[in-house]
Amino acid sequence: MKKNKKPWSGRFREPLAKSAEQFTNSVHFDARLYKQDIVQSIAYAKALFKVQILSGTECKKIIRGLEEILRGMASGKIKLNPEFEDVHMNVEAILINKVGEMGKKLHTGRSRNDQVATDLRMYLKWEISETRILIKKLQEVILQLAEDHLAVIMPGYTHLQRAQPVLLSHHLMAYFEMLERDRERMIEAYRRTDVLPLGSGALSGTSFPVDRNFLAKELGFSKVSKNSMDAVSDRDFVVDYLSACALLIMHLSRFAEELILWSTYEFDFIELSDAYATGSSLMPQKKNPDVAELIRGKSGRIYGNLISLLTVLKAQPLTYNRDMQEDKEPLFDTIDTVKDCLQMFAEMIKTMKVNREVMDRAATKGYLTATDLVYYLVRKGVPFRSAHEIVGKIVSYCEESNMELDYVSLNQLKPFCDKFSYDVQRILSSKASVESKEGYGGTSSKRVKEAIKNARAHLLYDKT
Repeated sequence: MKKNKKPWSGRFREPLAKSAEQFTNSVHFDARLYKQDIVQSIAYAKALFKVQILSGTECKKIIRGLEEILRGMASGKIKLNPEFEDVHMNVEAILINKVGEMGKKLHTGRSRNDQVATDLRMYLKWEISETRILIKKLQEVILQLAEDHLAVIMPGYTHLQRAQPVLLSHHLMAYFEMLERDRERMIEAYRRTDVLPLGSGALSGTSFPVDRNFLAKELGFSKVSKNSMDAVSDRDFVVDYLSACALLIMHLSRFAEELILWSTYEFDFIELSDAYATGSSLMPQKKNPDVAELIRGKSGRIYGNLISLLTVLKAQPLTYNRDMQEDKEPLFDTIDTVKDCLQMFAEMIKTMKVNREVMDRAATKGYLTATDLVYYLVRKGVPFRSAHEIVGKIVSYCEESNMELDYVSLNQLKPFCDKFSYDVQRILSSKASVESKEGYGGTSSKRVKEAIKNARAHLLYDKT
C-alpha cells in the first residue's frame, strides 16, 4: 500500500494531514488486540468461503497468511506501522502484501465497527477470566491466614473506636466475602461480554448471508447480538467490567488501609515483610508500607477510568463515533492495574507477620465486653434500654477508677443493679464474648471454622 494511501481514500482529493494522522492513530495501544483480530479474521474467512465470496484456494491461502502474520507478530518479527491507523488496517495491509489481491476480499461485508467490537469482546472475555483467577488466588491466601490464626482475638471497630472483640479470622473472612461478590460481578460482566457483534457491518447489518451462528461458535461466543446498530455502538460491557473493577479496588483499598494502620507502632498488630516495604532516604528507622499505600492510591486511577468512559459515551448519537476509540486506554489501564494489585496484595499478606499477643492484649482494653454485660442483664429480666444505661454508668465508674471491665468485682457491680450474681464474671472476658456469638455469620470459633470450611469447598468446586 502506497504511503498515505488509505483503504478509504477513494472519496478523498487530499491526503490526511500528518498532524491529523498522528492525532487519530491508535496503533500504540490497540496493538494488544492483534491476536483477537487475526483469529477473528480467520473465522471470517471461513464464513466468506461458506457463502462463496472466497474460493477454497483463496480461503486456505488467506488463513495461511494470517497464521504467518500471527506467528510473526508474536515473535516480534512483524511490526505494526502507525501509517495504517490501527491494528485492523495493519493486519489487512500485511495480509494483502503477503497473498496479493485476494487479501482485499477479506473485508467483504465487514466494517471496522463490528470488527473492533468483536476484538474487544474477545480480549475482555479472556481478561475477565484472568481477573477472576487472581481474585480466587487472593481469596485462597485469605483463607489460609484465617485458618492459621483461628485463636487470635482482636478488637473489632466502629468509627475506628474499639467496639467488641472478634476473631482475627472473622475479620479476614469479611474481606473474603467482599472478594466473593467481586468474583460474582466478574461472572456477570463476562456474561454480558459474551455476545458476538460480528456480522453487524458498519451499522445496518450485511447484505451477504454470513452465518453469524457459525462465527459465534468459531470464536467462542454463546450469543449473537440482536440489533446491528446496538452491536457496533455498545460499550456497556466495558463499563460493566470497569464498574466491577472499581468495587474490587475499593475493597482492596479498604483492606490496604487497615494493613497500613495495623503496621504502625500505635497499633503494632502486624509487621509487613521487608520484601513489601521500603525505607526512608532520610530517616534510617523507617519501614514504610509502600505497596499497601500504592494499592490504596490506585483506587482513584480505576475510578477515573470508569468516569472517563462514561463521559465518552454519555452524549453519543447512534451508532459508531470515533470517540469510542477512547474506550481502550481506560480499559487496558484498568486491566493492568487491577491484575498487578491483586497479585501484589496476595504476595504481601501471605508474608506478613501477625503480632498475636498485641492483638490479644488490645482485645482486653477499652471495655469491649460492655455489650455482653448489657445482654447479661437483659437475660435477668432488665429491659434493654435500662440495662444499657446501667452498664454505661459502670463503664464511667471503671474509667474513673482506671480499671478494665473484667476486673470489676461482684461487690462493685451490685450497687448498680441487684440482678448481678456470681456468674457475671464468666461473660466478661474477650474469649467468652467471642464464643457467645454463635448466630449464623457470627464471630464464634465454631461459626468461623464453619465459614472457612464452606468457603474452601466453594472455591474447590466452583468451575465458573
